[in-house]
Amino acid sequence: MPNKPQYNIVSFSGGKDSTAMLLRMIDEGMQIDEIIFCDTGIEFPGLYKHIDKVEKDIGRKITRLKSEDDFEYLLSRKPVQREKPTPYALEHGFDHPGYGWAGPRMRWCTEVLKSKPREHFLKGLKDKYDIIEYVGLAADEGYRLKRKCNTRGNVRHPLIDWNMTEADCLQYCKDRGYDWDGLYDHFSRVSCWCCPLQSLNELRELYEYFPELWQQLKKWDEMSWRPFRKDYSVSELEKRFDFEKQWTADGGSTRSQAFFSALKKYLEETA
Repeated sequence: MPNKPQYNIVSFSGGKDSTAMLLRMIDEGMQIDEIIFCDTGIEFPGLYKHIDKVEKDIGRKITRLKSEDDFEYLLSRKPVQREKPTPYALEHGFDHPGYGWAGPRMRWCTEVLKSKPREHFLKGLKDKYDIIEYVGLAADEGYRLKRKCNTRGNVRHPLIDWNMTEADCLQYCKDRGYDWDGLYDHFSRVSCWCCPLQSLNELRELYEYFPELWQQLKKWDEMSWRPFRKDYSVSELEKRFDFEKQWTADGGSTRSQAFFSALKKYLEETA
C-alpha cells in the first residue's frame, strides 16, 4: 500500500499556548495544512474576538468544529441513560435529564464538546492522509504529556521542543499585539468560562468583572440536577463574595476561623 501524504493540523484552542505555537510555526515556515478550533459555545467573548483577530492577521481560515447539541441542552435537557447511578445522581434525582455540571471524574463537556467533534472531523481525513497534529503544550506542562502518554498517535509538541514556558508563550503573543481583552489579567486559563472546576479566586473574578456571564451561570445552576460545587451553589458563591467584601471592609481576615463561622451562619440565615 503506498504511503499516504502527510497532513499537518494545528489544534488551536485560542489560548496563549496554542496561539504562540501557531504564530511561531508560521514564523518558522513550518507546513500547516489546517487549523482547527473546537468551539464549545461557552468560551469567553474575548476569546472569540481573539480567534477572529488571529484568523484575520495570519490570513488563513480557522476551521471551527462544534457539537450538534449546545451546552445548555447537554447540561439540563438531554436524555441520558445511566447504567450505574453516581452518589450525586442518587441524592439529587437519578432520572433527571442532562449530564449536570461536570466534576473532577466526570468531565463530559470535554468529551462531548471537544473530543467527539475533533475525532469526527479527523475520521474523514485519516483514510486519505497521514495526520500529524500539533498541540500547544508548554515546556513547563510536561507532566500533562506524561499523564496522557501521547495516546493520540502522531502528535507533536513544538513548544516543548522550543522550551517555551507558559510565561514565554504569553509574552510572545503580547509582543505581537494580542491581549484577549484583558482575560489573562483575571484568569490563568481562558476557556470555558462556566467551568465548575475553576478556583474560588477565578470564580470571584468572574463574579466581579463579568456580571452578564455570572447571571447566565446562576440560570444554568438552577437547571442542573448536579450541584455546581460540592461546597457552594452559584447563589451561595455570590453571597460569599459579597460577605467577603463587607467582612474585609470591617477589617476582618477571610482566612480566620471567625470568618468561616460567620459565613456559615450567614448562608444558613439567607438560605
